Amino acid sequence: MALSADSMRCGEFRTTYKADTTIFPTPMSRNFAIAGLIILLIVPQVFDAYFTNLLIQIGYYGIAALGLNILVGFTGQISLGHAAFFGFGAFASAWISNNFGIPVILAIPLAGLMTTAVGMVVGIPAARIKGLYLAIATLAAQFILEDFFNRADWFSGGSAGSLAPPLTLFGFSFDTDKSYFYIVLAFVVVMYLAGTNMLRSRDGRAFVAVRDHYLSAEIMGINLTKYRILAFGVSSFYAGVGGALFGHYLGFVSAEGITILLSIQFLAMIIIGGLGSVMGTLMGTAFMVLLPEVMDGTMKVVGGYLPGLERGVSYLKEMAIGLAIVLFLVFEPDGLAHRWKQIKAYWKLYPFSY
Repeated sequence: MALSADSMRCGEFRTTYKADTTIFPTPMSRNFAIAGLIILLIVPQVFDAYFTNLLIQIGYYGIAALGLNILVGFTGQISLGHAAFFGFGAFASAWISNNFGIPVILAIPLAGLMTTAVGMVVGIPAARIKGLYLAIATLAAQFILEDFFNRADWFSGGSAGSLAPPLTLFGFSFDTDKSYFYIVLAFVVVMYLAGTNMLRSRDGRAFVAVRDHYLSAEIMGINLTKYRILAFGVSSFYAGVGGALFGHYLGFVSAEGITILLSIQFLAMIIIGGLGSVMGTLMGTAFMVLLPEVMDGTMKVVGGYLPGLERGVSYLKEMAIGLAIVLFLVFEPDGLAHRWKQIKAYWKLYPFSY
C-alpha cells in the first residue's frame, strides 16, 4: 500500500510564513491555553480573596509590563519612566469617569489613548537619541509626571489623590475581588492577543528590525523615527490600560506609589520573564508579584529563630528585586520563557538526546 506524503510527516512541519508565525504552534499548545483559561474562570469560586487579589495584581501589572516589553524587548528602546505612564492611566481614567460621566468600562481604553498621546510626546527624543541618553530622558519624564501628579489638583487631586469609581456594567457593580477578577482577565486576554497579533504584523516585524539593526532597517525603507515613536505610543497605551485597571480596583489613586521603584519593578518583570517574549512577560510579572509573598512566608518561619530579622523585611524585599535581576542576568539572561522552552524541548525529545 502506497503512503502519501502527508501520512509520512512527523513533528512540526511548516511550509508558509503564516504557519511559522501562528500564535499556537501546535494543537496541544492551543488546548493547554484553553484549559488554562477555563481553570482561571473557576479559580475565584474555589480560592479565597487573598489568592484572587494576587491574580488581579498579576493581571494589571502584566498588561503594563507587556507594553514595556514591546518597547524594550521588541524595539530595543529603553524606558525608566514606565511607572509614570502607568500612573497617568490610573489618574486619567478616574478623571474621565468623574468629570464627564463616561462609564468606567469606556474610560479605561480612553485613559489608554490619553496615555498614548503623552507617551508619544515623551518618545520624540527617541528619534535622535538612544542607549544611556534615552534612559536619562525617560527618567526625566518619570520625575516630570510625578511632579505633575502632585501639583495638578484639577486632574489628579494633587497630594490628596483622586477617587476612582467602581466599574459597573448593566447595573452590576464589580466592586469585589471575585467579580473584578473577570474584568481584569478579559482585558488581559484581549490585550495579550492584540499584542501578539500586532507583533506578527508588518509593524511588529519593523519593531524587531529596528531593534536588531537599525541601519539595515533604514536601508530596507523602514522609517526609524515613525516606529521608535510608535513603540513608545503602544507601550504607553498598555501602561495606561493597566494603570486604569489598577486605579479602579483600589478605588483611590495617589502619586505616592507611582515612583521610580515601580519602574524598576517593571523592568525586572520583563528581564526575569524574558526580553522579547509575550509569554515571558506574564511569567516575569507573576514572579515579581509572588516574590514578596514568598519572602513574607519565609521570614515568618525564619523569624522564629532570628527575631530581629522580621524588622528588616521591607528592606529585604527591595534588595530581593535587585538581587533577582542580577541573578537572572548572570545565570538565565534569556529569562523564564527561555527556560520553559528548554523544558518543553527536553520532554519533546525524551528519551532521545537529538
